Amino acid sequence: MIRRVIVSGNSMFPTILPGDRLLVVGRKVRAGDLAALRDPREPDRVMVKRVVAVEGTTGAVAVAGDNPDASTDSRHFGSVPRHLVVGRVRWRYWPQDRRGRLR
Repeated sequence: MIRRVIVSGNSMFPTILPGDRLLVVGRKVRAGDLAALRDPREPDRVMVKRVVAVEGTTGAVAVAGDNPDASTDSRHFGSVPRHLVVGRVRWRYWPQDRRGRLR
């Protein structure tokens, strides 16, 4: 399944900027991937973070923002349960001048 995400914060600066529109695919993530996940404190909110580690037995993920001063991430709320992972961020489709694959 492919999902769309619109970024609203600075936690992933400079990799991803507010207003970027992203495509999210699959659900399997590994360390180093950009992932969309439901905020464990507010499950209706989707956020984008970098996967720092995947716990082998539970599949829970530890995540961090590329801009730690502006990021609320696993340092604040711990590992995110596997069922809250929406998927791996693969492509920025907007804005036009920065569209392309994300790694």
